[in-house]
Amino acid sequence: MLNRPATETQITHFQRLWLYMLVALVFAFLIIPCLIVVPMSFSGSKYLEFPPRSWSLQWYGTYLGSSEWRAATFVSLRAALLTTVFATTFGTLAAYGISRAYGAASSLARGVFMLPMLVPLILVAIGCFFVYAKIGLNGTTTGLVMAHTVLALPFVVIAVLSGLASYDMNQERVAQSLGASRPWAFLTVTLPQIRLSVMSGALFAFVTSFDEVVIALFISGGENATLTRLMFANIRDQIDPTVAAISSLLIGLSMILLVGSHLLRGREDRK
Repeated sequence: MLNRPATETQITHFQRLWLYMLVALVFAFLIIPCLIVVPMSFSGSKYLEFPPRSWSLQWYGTYLGSSEWRAATFVSLRAALLTTVFATTFGTLAAYGISRAYGAASSLARGVFMLPMLVPLILVAIGCFFVYAKIGLNGTTTGLVMAHTVLALPFVVIAVLSGLASYDMNQERVAQSLGASRPWAFLTVTLPQIRLSVMSGALFAFVTSFDEVVIALFISGGENATLTRLMFANIRDQIDPTVAAISSLLIGLSMILLVGSHLLRGREDRK
C-alpha cells in the first residue's frame, strides 16, 4: 500500500510518510488537550486533575445549579444569536456585492472584509475597549454584539461567496427582465439557491461569538459577563472542575455545529 502512487506525479505514499507523520503530530497536539478535558470533567476531586482518581457528575450539577453560570450562559447565547443575525445579514449582502463587482473594487472589498481575520485579536480588543469607553458601550450587550459581528463577518462572507461562485447569475437577470426588482429577484431567486451557504456562514458566526474570550475579557463584565469570561476567571481564581464540565459541553456543541456546517456544504456541493 505504501508503494502505491499518492498523486499523478508518481510520488508514493512511502515517500510521503514523513508528511503523514507530521500531520498526525499536529492533529495530536490540537486534539489531545480536548480529550484530556473531558475525563477531567467527570472527576470526583475538588481540583482539576488527570487522570481522575474518582468519577462523579457533580461538576455538571454545579454548573446547571449555579445562577451565576446560568446567567453567563444566557448572556453568551443572547450575544451569539444576535451576532448570527447581524453577521449573516450583512455578510450575505457584502458577499453578493463583492460577487457583482469587478476588478480592483472587488479585490479591495474582499480584502477589507477579511481584515478581522488578519489583525491580531488582542489589538481588536484594545481598540474596542478604548472606543467603547468614550461612548459608554463597555459592559453592554450592544458593544459585545458589535465587536463579535465584526469578527464573524469574514466567515459569513467566505461561505456565501463559495455558494455564489457556483450560482448562475443569469437566473437572477431573467427574473429582473420579467419585471422583478433587484432586491426581490435576490430574495426569491438567488437566496433560496444559496441558502445552504448562508446557513453554513450563520453556524460559523454563532460559534465565533459563543467561543470568543479575548474581546469579552476587555468589554464584558458585571451582569453582561459572558460564559467564556467567567470560565477564565474560574481558572484564575478557583481551579475547580466546573470549568472542565463547561468546556466539555462547549466542545460537544462546537462539534455538532461544525459537523452540521460540513453536512450543509456537502449537500450544496452535491447539488
